[in-house]
This record gives sequence, C-alpha cells and structure tokens, in this order.
Amino acid sequence: MRYIVIGAGAVGGTIGARLFQGGHDVLLIARGAHYEALKRDGLRLVTPESTETLDLPAADGPVPTRDDDVLILATKSQDTIAALAPWPSDLPVVCAQNGVANERMVLRRFERVYGMCVWLPAQLPAPGVVAAHGHPYSGLLHLGRYPQGVDDLAGTIAAGLGKRGLIGRAVPDVMRWKYAKLLGNLGNAAEALLGRVPGLSEVVERARAEARTVLERAGIAYATPAEEAEVRGRQVEVLPIEGVGRAGGSSWQSLARGSGSIEADYLNGEIVLLGREHGVPTPVNETLRREANRFARERRAPGSMPPETLLGLIDARSAAGSR
Repeated sequence: MRYIVIGAGAVGGTIGARLFQGGHDVLLIARGAHYEALKRDGLRLVTPESTETLDLPAADGPVPTRDDDVLILATKSQDTIAALAPWPSDLPVVCAQNGVANERMVLRRFERVYGMCVWLPAQLPAPGVVAAHGHPYSGLLHLGRYPQGVDDLAGTIAAGLGKRGLIGRAVPDVMRWKYAKLLGNLGNAAEALLGRVPGLSEVVERARAEARTVLERAGIAYATPAEEAEVRGRQVEVLPIEGVGRAGGSSWQSLARGSGSIEADYLNGEIVLLGREHGVPTPVNETLRREANRFARERRAPGSMPPETLLGLIDARSAAGSR
C-alpha cells in the first residue's frame, strides 16, 4: 500500500513522516517553496525528542497511480475540491481535515471516503521543516468509513498509523468525534483575529455555547469533553521545541502567511449553516466567520483586532437579530 499525502504541510507532513518511519511507502504532494525544499533536502521532522531528516519522495502535482494507493487529504477545507480534482475517483480518500463538510463533498465523486479526526499540534516553521509538538505521541487520529462504520481498510490504515509516533483508532462513529473537534475549532477564528489576549476566552466560550445549542437542536451527537479527556489522557501533551517558537493555530497561520483565504466558512460557518436550517440565531459564529474572511481577504495581520471591537460587533449582530 502507498499513502499519497495531498497537502503535506504541518499536519500532512507529520502524518506522512510518521508513516514513512513506520516502514510504509509514502509520497508527499506539496507546492512552491515547501515542495522545492522537500525535493532538494527531504523532510526535516522536529519533535520535542529529536530532529530527523527523512528522504521522503515528493511531487508538486498528480502522479501515475497504483491500485493500492490511498489518498490522505490534509489541505484546508476551502481547497478540497481543487486538490482532489486531478486524482482518479476509484481511489480511497481519507479526509484528515478540520470541519465536517469535507467527507460529504468528497463522496459526490469518490466512492470510498473515510473521515479522520485529527488531534495533532504541529506547524511549518520553514519550507521543508515540520515541527510536531505532541509528546509522547505526535498525534491521536480517529478514523472511520464515512458516513459511519469500520471496514478492513480503515482497520489497516489505523494500524499503520500506530506503528511509529502516532495513535490510530478505527471507530464506527468518526463523525461524532469530528463534531466534537469542530466545537474546539470554533475558537480558531477568534484567536486569529485577537491573538492570545484577555477577552479571547469569553468570545470562544460564547461561540461554543451557541454551537452546542445548534447541535442539540439539529440532533447531532458529538463526543463529550469527558470522553475526549479519557481517550487523549496525556498521550498528546503539547511541549515546546528548542529553537521553534509556538505559533498560533491553523487560522492564525493562514493569516500570518497572507494566503488570502481562511477556513472559517467550514468551522464557524458550519454552525451558522445549521443554525439557519434549524431556526437558531448564531450571531457569535456569524461575526467570527465574517470578520475572519475579511481579515484573510484584506491580508490583515493576525491578532490585530482589539477585543472590544470584536465584542462590539458580536453584540451589534445579536441586537440586530433580536429586533
């Protein structure tokens, strides 16, 4: 079996590196300076315990495929359709992404789709370099067939992930875990807008409380914090790495790169969508979605919005919805 990791950034690069260290055939798909560095120097995986340079094959686009290929999609959700467009639809696809919309999008074209709930604290400090901060394991990955169930391939992939530096768990209810992760990711936009400042926690909790109301109204189950704590335990503790500063989350990193896009439509926007479908106001998540997209579009610096400004916008949106 060969794993083709599409989007070999922080998360995809770590997954690909650990699979390669476990003895698997792996191909990384990357772009730009990151691809050039991978092609020239290999992938440098930096963890709290060690630094290792891996001679991992890389490409900057589609390659001839094999019958035993598995596509691991680790792009941002807004890039899903474009990233998969050139690949044959008879291959299995694992959506190693935040949000809950990717699997359904992919299922329109690919028959075998697997969801993956990713707990993996990592970043890309330089082209060709992945810093994975998890200890003693780099990440915890729940995997299952979409929309539900576990088949032989899911079990094989989970076992392969667990060979070196990762925990892979095949579960029949992977989307329940992904909805729980979605709740956690609702703070990404707030962190990207405000930075880690006093006032951040208030906004994040308001967004999550709003989302819990929406999910309950929609009848959507999600893993509880107690379940998450029991499974994760201290298996993925986030530790500093000497010489590598700890950047913000994925949305912060999108603004810092000035990429022009951000994942808020598929995180906070998912709650907004469900709220509209089920008649639940979502002023907090709508404001976060709108402002995160504006910051990305205008290429504004992360952490540059004062908390009082964001809270004022949320309160104005709440008042407008109540009239």
